[in-house]
Amino acid sequence: MSATGRRVEGVFDPWDPAFVADPYPAFAELRALGRVHYYEPSNQWLVPHHADVAALLRDRRLGRTYTHRFTHEDFGRTAPPPEHEPFHVLNDHGMLDLEPPDHTRIRRLVSKAFTPRTVERLRPYVHQLASELVADLVAAGGGDLLTDVAEPLPVAVIAEMLGIPESERAPLRPWSADICGMYELNPSEETAARAVRASVEFTEYLRELIAARRKEPGDDLVSGLIAAHDEGDRLTEQEMISTCVLLLNAGHEATVNATVNGWWALFRNPDQLAALRADRALVPTAVEELMRYDTPLQLFERWVLEDIEIDGTAIPRGSEIAMLFGAANHDPAVFADPEKLDLSRRENPHISFSAGIHYCIGAPLARIELAASLTALLDLAPGLHLAATPERRPNFVMRGLKELRVAV
Repeated sequence: MSATGRRVEGVFDPWDPAFVADPYPAFAELRALGRVHYYEPSNQWLVPHHADVAALLRDRRLGRTYTHRFTHEDFGRTAPPPEHEPFHVLNDHGMLDLEPPDHTRIRRLVSKAFTPRTVERLRPYVHQLASELVADLVAAGGGDLLTDVAEPLPVAVIAEMLGIPESERAPLRPWSADICGMYELNPSEETAARAVRASVEFTEYLRELIAARRKEPGDDLVSGLIAAHDEGDRLTEQEMISTCVLLLNAGHEATVNATVNGWWALFRNPDQLAALRADRALVPTAVEELMRYDTPLQLFERWVLEDIEIDGTAIPRGSEIAMLFGAANHDPAVFADPEKLDLSRRENPHISFSAGIHYCIGAPLARIELAASLTALLDLAPGLHLAATPERRPNFVMRGLKELRVAV
């Protein structure tokens, strides 16, 4: 245990509603206490500094998985309980939880759907959909920004890419939310049961979708993955299914939370909102700053595959490292006045999209979606204001709000 291990437990408490509401003062304490801290409740090493997080994300001595090199026993870990198997089969075959060469192979195939040209072709569709959603919100005199705009936009975009018919999209967000519950620290058995059920249902749906696309291919990503497999690029059906689920989950969770976290930050910083309303040229830097200021993904885990050392602290093989993205994004060694929301911030090397081989493949699309919804709300709802103080979701890792009630 590090010298600060016991003190950390009085600072870092991801199950405390007060900490979840505003973890950034605690992150400042963590950074002051040192570069790495053992946290016994989750059996992880916490890393809060930007330079360390950025370096570890690129360090090949760490991995998102270890089963490509070790058994659970070799690694000193216990295998997941059998009843959780549907979740782990689904999760462990997605490229986010794979290492080379499997990660490289799948990412190469999926990246064809996220080339700059392909993403750019989606821009008109994204902007049109954002405008329609905001127009509906305005016509209603307001509503819940989360369910009326933030959620339907990225879900529709990813579903469109995958070729999921509009009439079949209703379960996608609930399935995703239940599956993502397993990424929180020490999830409960109830959370695990929901994740398993969603994994089974989502898998069954995608098996049927893949079978349909085999018979009648379309101009969509699922058809493209099937074609790549048929041409000898070795993509199993489970890898196809896991890839589709990953693209949906990663393709909207961060965007949804960045949207509501961002607007909640704007409402609490009226001078910055006024500046944005007065100057649309701020939108690109505003998107980056809002992602940094209240980071949608607060923690990213990696396994230690070979012994490493951080600031004189030995971290042995078999350990798990928790990189604190939110703490790194508020590191004063990198960001001037980090606790200030500054929409004109130019130097902004935030790590909200991760880094290294697991850098978010959909980051360019997420930026287009965030800019589109931000612009549509500024243009079509110039008097948008808060209707009720929002409540935080109890989750720490996936940081978001339960709702964001607004009026126009």
